[in-house]
Amino acid sequence: MSTHTEFTQTEVPDPGANDVYATSVADEQASEGAHVFNAAGGDWNDLVDEATSLGEERIVVNMGPQHPSTHGVLRLILEIDGETVTEARAGIGYLHTGIEKNMEYRTWVQGVTFCTRMDYLTPMFQEAAYCLAIEKLLGITDDIPERANVIRVLMMEMTRISSHLICLGTGGMEMGATTVMTVAFRERERLLRVIEMVTGLRMNNAYIRPGGVAQDLPPGCIDALREMVPEVRRGLGELEALLNENPILKGRTVDVGVLNLAGCMALGITGPVLRSTGLPHDLRKLDPYCGYETYDFEVKTRTSQDAYGRLRIRIDEMYESLKIIEQATDRLQASEGEHASVMVADKKIAWPAQLALGSDGLGNSLDHIREIMGTSMESLIHHFKLVTEGFRVPAGQAYVGIESPKGELGCHVVSDGGTRPYRAHFRDPSFNNLQAVAAMCEGSQIADVIVAVASIDPVMGGVDR
Repeated sequence: MSTHTEFTQTEVPDPGANDVYATSVADEQASEGAHVFNAAGGDWNDLVDEATSLGEERIVVNMGPQHPSTHGVLRLILEIDGETVTEARAGIGYLHTGIEKNMEYRTWVQGVTFCTRMDYLTPMFQEAAYCLAIEKLLGITDDIPERANVIRVLMMEMTRISSHLICLGTGGMEMGATTVMTVAFRERERLLRVIEMVTGLRMNNAYIRPGGVAQDLPPGCIDALREMVPEVRRGLGELEALLNENPILKGRTVDVGVLNLAGCMALGITGPVLRSTGLPHDLRKLDPYCGYETYDFEVKTRTSQDAYGRLRIRIDEMYESLKIIEQATDRLQASEGEHASVMVADKKIAWPAQLALGSDGLGNSLDHIREIMGTSMESLIHHFKLVTEGFRVPAGQAYVGIESPKGELGCHVVSDGGTRPYRAHFRDPSFNNLQAVAAMCEGSQIADVIVAVASIDPVMGGVDR
């Protein structure tokens, strides 16, 4: 599955000469002497044949697919001249799981447990995008309880900080700064403890469900959030002291992995890489979902277009996420004790929520079992059918895009009117952003490749889904 990516900036040729996609816009651009950016792929074997026919000596180095220098199972094929990278290609497919195909053989609700495992550092975002797309098809977007939406925002923003901390921590480790990693992982643990308190799991949570969330916040969670936020804020201050003005770090990251706005537009790149060019593109502001339009936060940008700018953006975004977490906590505390629902009212869709543990800490409590089995035989049968067979989704298709820590995460679901997806496809930002490897790395030093890839922050679980 290795591919060759070319990223070129050329004068516009005679439009339509050999271009079946030429448009009147291209005609206008050509008359003004504008530039067109082209991204093209090719098979690796074709490139080998081409290199052989030229009779030139080329040194090809494989970086990966191993940890830690290439973010897991990513293979980087580098053609070098001394220490200079003349060509860079990304080889993917080493972690392929078939998650999207497997989702076609499970009910709509069961699909949550699959997509949460794609980008394993941002599980809440895959769950949210998938459930929002299902709710759009069902026509119940406006029926989701307010408390469920607030909890979704809370969980996504905690996950955003967790993902950014992994990016900074592993990026620092790859440059030899192990203290950055230990501080980042320490702060991430504070967040994961709260996430585990709410969902029962640190990762792969399957907590956000179609219609709402699996269960409300447990007792003591508000206090845990109030305690966690200032601690993480102090930890971010430590990271800033270690990184922001560190001359060694700036020497490794400033003017490294440069990609301008035109390049991002040509390759469909979003997230911190795009915002490092100065464009404030954030779907939480541009196309709000889950009530994000009611929260006070800023979209952070830089204009350096390099790895250093992306690092600073991620630090700034973590502070903004802490602001959103505080606002969400205030709202949840205000509605606590009102028995507000966290699942849509329609019993034909609502997956059983508010489950309680038994005295042994396992299974459901006797009170919950008595409630289900003691209400009526009809309700018991309905409960059984809903869990085993699932609900039906009207035929059609829907796309929902949300702002994940790495960029636009989109979910496109297609229904044939049955109880499981006809097709579920995700636009994972890491997959799109990896196209920038050639543009960022060619012409730079081998050591800079590591920094450039780390600044993209790819997770191969999302790429090879």
